[in-house]
Amino acid sequence: MLLFLNCKPSTEEQSTTNTAEDTAATTEQEPPIGIVIHGGAGTILKENMTPEQEEAYQAKLKEAVTAGYEVLKNGGESLDAVIAAIQIMEESPLFNAGVGAVFTHEGKNELDASIMNGKDLNAGAVSGVSTVKSPIQLARTIMEESEHVMLSGAGAETFAQQQGLEIVSPDYFYTENRMRSLERAIEREKVELDHDGQAAFYDPYIKNSKYGTVGCVALDKNGNLAAGTSTGGMTNKRYNRIGDAPIIGAGTYANNKSCAVSSTGWGEYFIRGVVAYDIAAKMEYQNKSVADASKEVIQDKLTEMGGTGGIIAIDKNGEISMEFNTPGMYRASIDANEELYIGIYEE
Repeated sequence: MLLFLNCKPSTEEQSTTNTAEDTAATTEQEPPIGIVIHGGAGTILKENMTPEQEEAYQAKLKEAVTAGYEVLKNGGESLDAVIAAIQIMEESPLFNAGVGAVFTHEGKNELDASIMNGKDLNAGAVSGVSTVKSPIQLARTIMEESEHVMLSGAGAETFAQQQGLEIVSPDYFYTENRMRSLERAIEREKVELDHDGQAAFYDPYIKNSKYGTVGCVALDKNGNLAAGTSTGGMTNKRYNRIGDAPIIGAGTYANNKSCAVSSTGWGEYFIRGVVAYDIAAKMEYQNKSVADASKEVIQDKLTEMGGTGGIIAIDKNGEISMEFNTPGMYRASIDANEELYIGIYEE
């Protein structure tokens, strides 16, 4: 007599098992997302910051990074997340971008920005505009609606008008604090870079050079990276000077093969060192991690050149780097585990 044993689980048991396995598989395969922002690097010291100033920066950084992350969490694209985060900082007088941008020697605001899509290496940039409310949005419009990468000055503003972007009076960007910074710089007859010491927002306490820029890098659920940077440039700058922020490869770079990077600091050195691209290249060609590549470029190569500043970066796996060789950098991130981080000073 033959005895057959049925080892197959019951329909109910099998259904339960399959559901558990499917859930586990879905969880394991959930693509990582992440976002990082910065608001400038420099000699940012706690002793120069009042509790109210510190709280204001932390709150605005949280607002900006959260806005960008919500885009990603809801399935949005990394480019949209970058725009959402940067526009909040462009509209805040705490930062040297948009409202609160620093003044040139002639008492004008000349705004620069750039954006890059890691999926197809498409990019857009703008420099020297004074009437476009959101330079980062203009940079994206140049990328998507023109055959060019960079436009500048009056031509860029004409293009913005033709594309229906919001145009404002130059007075929109004016803040009393920035004007006082210019007046002091002219008195000293030396160029100042924004966002240093007392964070350049309340800068009566600042005695040395200052840096400024805002930026964002993001990774969306489709594995696409994007980077963007926006700035008012250098206090007391002359001759239509342009820094690294609108320069693809120096201030901004994104490539799905490696990472997305946004820079802040002494622009001339970031241009000469092609800093943003250098980090991505080390990852792609030397198989370095985003942390190692960033550290080598900022702490070794940039420092040896005499440059100061920092970068934020995120790689295709959601790994984050916030590297700087100054005493501080305004920064925030939300990683793949939805963990929020906000930093100002060196740790």
